[in-house]
Amino acid sequence: MWADSRAALADLALDSRERVLDAGCGTGELSRVLAEETAGEVIGVDADPALLTHVRDQAANEDPVPVVAGDATRLPFRDDAFDLVVCQALLINLPDPAAAIREFARVSSDLVAAVEPDNGDVTVTSTVTTEAALDQRAREAYIDGVATDVTLGGPRTHELFEAVGLTGIETRAYHHGRTVEPPYSQTALEDARRKATGSALADRRRTMTAGACSDEEFERLREEWRAMGRTVIEQMSDREYRREEVIPFYVTVGRV
Repeated sequence: MWADSRAALADLALDSRERVLDAGCGTGELSRVLAEETAGEVIGVDADPALLTHVRDQAANEDPVPVVAGDATRLPFRDDAFDLVVCQALLINLPDPAAAIREFARVSSDLVAAVEPDNGDVTVTSTVTTEAALDQRAREAYIDGVATDVTLGGPRTHELFEAVGLTGIETRAYHHGRTVEPPYSQTALEDARRKATGSALADRRRTMTAGACSDEEFERLREEWRAMGRTVIEQMSDREYRREEVIPFYVTVGRV
């Protein structure tokens, strides 16, 4: 994502930062971008030990970004330890995102920022005529069944920042496009296989059927999904398949 979207970080004033925290750093992709854009120190924190191990392993041949284990709603840092705390696609996965924002404000002496998508507003175009509609049905079922607000990007994040007491809040919208076209990457080929076998949906069955989607509706959707996947593979064999997905994301910045 950050290969062509770094302008989205302009409001973070990274060139003036001395100490930055990437909260919920995951595999460290944003951490590495932050480290490249600022002369200050960048630290990552995440609650998942497996992800932190991945970051440390990847850092073997790079300038490593130090990472520590910690919960975003109970950060293991003193008050005002950083002058910027930022997260990417973290709040959408938390049952109480406001608790995390309060912690960000506690450990930041200046700015708090969140980069969050609106997963309810994703658009898909495809050379397989059924793919966009099936993608939309599956997405709506997932959003209905998931326990957190995966559409949080945009006005809702802005409201949470206000509720926590941050000031000077700015929210800017950006759109990140992902295109699949010849020559197909190994990832694209694996995605096509998972569509054709139905495993891409099977992994989300519990969540999708936790909402209004019944088991019978899920099975019908999965059968249509598998047929769509087989068409994807046929078009790939002829090098005719093309898919574009556009994900809206929002950068919200507030001052402590």
